[in-house]
Amino acid sequence: MNTKQQIESLREELRQHNYNYYILDDATISDYEFDIKLKELQALEEKHPEFFDANSPTQRVGGAVTKNFKTTVHDSRMYSLDNSYSKEDLLDWETRIKKMVDGDVNYMCELKYDGASMSLTYENGKLLRAVTRGDGVQGDEVTANIKTINTVPLQLKGDFPERFDIRGEIVLPIEGFLKMNAERIENEEEPYKNPRNTASGSLKLQDSSEVAKRPLECLLYSIVGNNLNLTSQYEGLEKARAWGFKVPKEAKLVKSIDEVLEYVDYWDKNRHNLPYEIDGVVVKVNNLYQQDELGFTAKAPRWAMAYKFKAEQVSTRLNEITYQVGRTGAITPVANLEPVELAGTTVKRASLHNADQIEKLDIRVGDEVFVEKGGEIIPKIISVDLTKRPADSIPTSYIASCPECGTELVRLEGEAKHYCPNYIACPPQVVGRIQHYISRKAMDIDGLGGETVALLVKEGLIYNYSDLYELTVEQVIPLERMAEKSAVNLVNGIKASKQIPFERVLFALGIRYVGETVAKKLARHYKSIDALMYASLLDLVTVDEIGERIAQSVVEFFSSEENKLIIERLKGFGVQLEISAEKLANQTDKLKGLSIVVSGVFETISRNELKKLIEDNGGKVSSSISSKTSYLVAGDKMGPSKRTKAEKLNIQILTELDFLSKLK
Repeated sequence: MNTKQQIESLREELRQHNYNYYILDDATISDYEFDIKLKELQALEEKHPEFFDANSPTQRVGGAVTKNFKTTVHDSRMYSLDNSYSKEDLLDWETRIKKMVDGDVNYMCELKYDGASMSLTYENGKLLRAVTRGDGVQGDEVTANIKTINTVPLQLKGDFPERFDIRGEIVLPIEGFLKMNAERIENEEEPYKNPRNTASGSLKLQDSSEVAKRPLECLLYSIVGNNLNLTSQYEGLEKARAWGFKVPKEAKLVKSIDEVLEYVDYWDKNRHNLPYEIDGVVVKVNNLYQQDELGFTAKAPRWAMAYKFKAEQVSTRLNEITYQVGRTGAITPVANLEPVELAGTTVKRASLHNADQIEKLDIRVGDEVFVEKGGEIIPKIISVDLTKRPADSIPTSYIASCPECGTELVRLEGEAKHYCPNYIACPPQVVGRIQHYISRKAMDIDGLGGETVALLVKEGLIYNYSDLYELTVEQVIPLERMAEKSAVNLVNGIKASKQIPFERVLFALGIRYVGETVAKKLARHYKSIDALMYASLLDLVTVDEIGERIAQSVVEFFSSEENKLIIERLKGFGVQLEISAEKLANQTDKLKGLSIVVSGVFETISRNELKKLIEDNGGKVSSSISSKTSYLVAGDKMGPSKRTKAEKLNIQILTELDFLSKLK
């Protein structure tokens, strides 16, 4: 056996032992013997660097140092899940599903692990990269750190696809977390707060050898990619297990929502017996074809639902109520609390939402309040312990003027919140709008963060987001913690943002109620900022899904002379304020005003491409058939109930070729 064969043989043997120990929980070699073989391989690789392999078992010990984690776009978006907090929510979800798909529906029930979401990309059976969830569209590449986790296979076994992503959760088992904290306490160091935050923080450590010391695990639950030849979630999990991934055995295939509820009840009572922390159960439609039929909302898949276990509650004293001003001028009252431990973190503040909430709960400074951390990141006060209220307690009077600029607050009819109308000069509004403009889903300006924005405004270098484009390296260098390289990156990042497409620029402008989805609809309809700027209220409400509230907000935004001036400056700087000629060439109004349902499996074009074609030609893609449906585009394996309903309502049914011919 030559040296190369010897190295390959050792690698394969160590991979198998690793799989037996970490995935099958069935060690076939002692730790000592494993270490001896690993050292033998390390020695051979050091002598023969020409046989280096980034996915060798020796690479798990870490050593790579990453100073800046590269932002990487996911091949397929990582959606968040809709949450439910009651069994009624799950029953309502099932009712919606049954209306949208044909046939029996089976469900995969999986535990909702409390860790850090991760997307692993494999190519030709080797780990190509590991990317954090980020904002769902893009995240940070942390491959060097992930390679140190023994339950992440570096080389797959069996009949894996050529390229695919597999999603999962990086968790820190409770036993390992307690051991780490015991060592920290012994060394007189501050103990870590909870396993979830510790796992998440581990992924961004610069030295991967430090990550290797932490007993992290990776639990996988979802395969994403093209040409996977999978028919169900259950089959996907079984395949992943066979390829070498650690797939939790607690996942269960059930046939009815009643069995789902039984699964939820069981784990609500038995979750503390698990080696990991969980905060709920995830329920998925098992059939991948049905998943495809159900599709996605703007934020989450329709075919999955997270059931969150009842939140923990604690009581503590309310010391003070302060008021925050958001970028739109909305005032949010905040409860400043006596610090208290809740769900593994120290809670010092909680949202009070608005004046109505304060009045409804009759919350007063000095009260003993019950705090809950449910689906929200920020804890909330749910009630007051009136038995402990001081005798000299004074009812809370909501503020009348802005805490930042002193302007008298307004409250519009039908609105829950108070607003500061000083749009132009109220400092948090100015800073907030610019921070929104540079954010990832908007202009995604590399090298510029929220703190730097606040500093630029404070120093008088910028007053609105159009001022960003006049910043120079010389102006930025004197700022606190700003080196020359950082200043150059910031200015280059601003310059690069001029290539961001119109729909994202429109979202970045920060028009109230104009989120990502609305911005896309308005951009597609009006094609340019000029056309949108001069659209009337009556014109705007005729646009699909644009109601009077959004229309009024758009009109008000463009009626401001200040905003018009900013738009003109952005035009002058070359920011994309109209749909590019290339995109326009692919867009028509051929399907304007038509509502089209797409169902089945298609041969010459994918379902998503078909939906994009409809939208690019002015049509609306609908998920269910109604009297307002214009066409049903029917592919292979379309459910009989959709066809029956379409025929009953006299809706024209088109084949894939019929539809494509109609477009031509």
